[in-house]
Amino acid sequence: MEKRGQKPKGKVKIKWSPNFAYAVGLLVTDGNLSSDGYHINFTSKDLELITNFLGGLQINCHVGRKASGSNTEKKYYVVQFGDVLFYKFLTSIGLTPNKTKIIGALKIPHQYFFDFLRGHFDGDGSFYSYWDKRWRSSFMHYVQFVSASKKHVFWLRAELLEKTGCVGHISESKNSSVYQLRYAKRESFKIIRKMYPTKNSTCLSRKRLKIEKALRIIGKKL
Repeated sequence: MEKRGQKPKGKVKIKWSPNFAYAVGLLVTDGNLSSDGYHINFTSKDLELITNFLGGLQINCHVGRKASGSNTEKKYYVVQFGDVLFYKFLTSIGLTPNKTKIIGALKIPHQYFFDFLRGHFDGDGSFYSYWDKRWRSSFMHYVQFVSASKKHVFWLRAELLEKTGCVGHISESKNSSVYQLRYAKRESFKIIRKMYPTKNSTCLSRKRLKIEKALRIIGKKL
């Protein structure tokens, strides 16, 4: 406990870097701010993402396990820590408690946007590909970002349009509970190349391998 008159000390070193921006991207998708103004929670089914998250923030934290809803056999990894300074920083860039449906634009430095986007993609994004039987030798591939917040998806689209010229397409589920921002083929490849600038870019390895495997089919590589 901090002494009266003493400034609070934070666990997280708040300084933008590729790995820090990546960790923020993970928090936006799979993280949560407690309403107490102090605690930060991050949950994932992938232990690698937990490791990437803690590494990006340069902290050590106990990694727990918790059941997924009513399914007591399906366990998720979870980390929780208290840091009032980091919490205030996160709210200053646009995160809030119970952010799922209300999150909008975020203040991400231009030079770290695609590191942030890679974390966002690893948390809630997806990549898929297939041969389109309607057209001879047509191999389709898409990169997709998902959010329950319409404002956030439209912000992502605007940022990517400004930074890459890619237009994409937004769709929503029948009950408007989830919004999907999807990019196909040439636009997909353009965004992917920016999300993975180097071989050593911190990421969820199984997603990167899936992308690399698909791109090899059309003679491209990251």
